[in-house]
Amino acid sequence: MSISYKDSGVDKEEGYKSVEKIKNGAKSTYNANVMNDLGSFGALYKLGDYKKPVLVSGTDGVGTKLKVAFETGIYNTVGIDCVAMCINDILCHGAKPLFFLDYLACGKLDSNVSAEIVSGVVEGCLQSEAALIGGETAEMPGFYTPGEYDIAGFAVGAVEEDQIVNGLDVKENDVLIAIPSSGAHSNGFSLIRKLFTDFTEVYNGKTIGEHLLTPTKIYVKPVQAVMKEVKINGMAHITGGGLIENVPRTIPDGLCANIQKSKIQIHELFKHDAFSRVNEEEMWGTFNMGIGFVLIVDAKDKEKVIEILEKNGENAYEIGHIGKGDEKICLK
Repeated sequence: MSISYKDSGVDKEEGYKSVEKIKNGAKSTYNANVMNDLGSFGALYKLGDYKKPVLVSGTDGVGTKLKVAFETGIYNTVGIDCVAMCINDILCHGAKPLFFLDYLACGKLDSNVSAEIVSGVVEGCLQSEAALIGGETAEMPGFYTPGEYDIAGFAVGAVEEDQIVNGLDVKENDVLIAIPSSGAHSNGFSLIRKLFTDFTEVYNGKTIGEHLLTPTKIYVKPVQAVMKEVKINGMAHITGGGLIENVPRTIPDGLCANIQKSKIQIHELFKHDAFSRVNEEEMWGTFNMGIGFVLIVDAKDKEKVIEILEKNGENAYEIGHIGKGDEKICLK
């Protein structure tokens, strides 16, 4: 008796359907530098007009936030998260996003679900002005539980060598400017899922599921608007580990980011009673608490930076300053 690939759990026809359903979305992200279409062995991309370009790359996933998507049946937002987690990281070095690739793995492929997921990736790429030039969808029976999937992404950007932002220019008396998050973003969800078991609960006009699946904010456009007019000395994407772990990544030795908790505008999600089960130190060391991105600029530029960010839809504000010290961050 013969056996087919489909008999073993891999449906090639469903895979072909999935590709057809995402092609037009991917094409909508293309720009003049994309040199070929989906389906080639590799994606071709012209670098464009740079004098001394440095490529900046980043890769990430969405983590256990996906579990919330599985349970709620909402699939069109986690793709945005995947893009955001990668793009915001490379933005920290001043990179302009060029292109993005995604990897989607599942136990049993449903082309409708995969198309919804990738629609989020497309939306994230449009927000980032990055071209979605390729990807992989892997059906892996026996490896993933049917109905569950994983998604990861890879982003590449470019920056002129003399415009790289790496924290080396951060100096004493510089000011830290916070840009708000949209919620939990894509970090701390293993803890969050211990705190919330009913995603249908209504809180501040939305279900908990809707709150938790609010996509990670993409900061490319407002931050690039600042970069056009003001020198940014350091940037931090506030992901897992919160301010405590991420701000020090852009602080030189011998300096300390002095941040006042009283200035931080806590996001409404973290005011839910469920978080009362988590002590304060754990909260600040796990979640973004309402800040998704931090800029470090010269004190004389702070008002201008806040004004530019406000013009780009961000309610940014000062949270502290740079002083001398060995700890790199002092949050009190």
